[in-house]
Amino acid sequence: MHIAGFEKFTLLDYPGKMATVVFTPGCVFRCPFCHNPELVEVTDSISLELFKKNREEEFFDFLEKRKGKLDAVCITGGEPTLQKDLLETISRIRSLGFLIKLDTNGFFPDIVEKILNENVVDYWAMDIKHMPEKYSLATGVSVPLDDIKRSVSLLMKRAKEYEFRTTVVPGIHEEEDFFRIAEWIDGASAYYLQEFRQGKILCKDLQIAADTFVNLDRIQKNIQDHFGLIEIRR
Repeated sequence: MHIAGFEKFTLLDYPGKMATVVFTPGCVFRCPFCHNPELVEVTDSISLELFKKNREEEFFDFLEKRKGKLDAVCITGGEPTLQKDLLETISRIRSLGFLIKLDTNGFFPDIVEKILNENVVDYWAMDIKHMPEKYSLATGVSVPLDDIKRSVSLLMKRAKEYEFRTTVVPGIHEEEDFFRIAEWIDGASAYYLQEFRQGKILCKDLQIAADTFVNLDRIQKNIQDHFGLIEIRR
């Protein structure tokens, strides 16, 4: 698997677990507010092969030393389902005794289903970029919504544990949009509203007006009845 880097320790990425986070390069989306722009546009085959050669064995050497000390590995990106040997890598990680959390944007439902069939992911996290009618406003590209909706349905029906999450960006999202999102993923076990923070992002021209504000607390209160759990990540 192509590995762009890894964070050795986190208590934030896998609920209730001590974990490490591994980052994969490449993504099909071009979300203007993406905080990992260096991972998004990596498509050159030479660059990808360098990622693999330089990082994969380093990462597994690290995992060998952390057996019994860490609980889980979180695989994120970029978009991990772009990795052709993702399943093989997951199996290798699991053989060391770690739980697996997988982040995805849901663009490839066939791969989501294949991984679900193998029953090798313990916790899924899928980004809900926007309400369906405005999805491309958040992704920066045209999106096959039927595929996104299929991934949502698969996770709600078959995942061991899962969460949906939306990074709330003033100017891209409005409070009213979340009523539509709540209707779409009604009954989800967990939904997180993530506060956008200005910083290194894909679209350097994205400017949030000082008077533009989205009230996350009010959104949470208005749609809380749709979910088993809804929380704000700040």
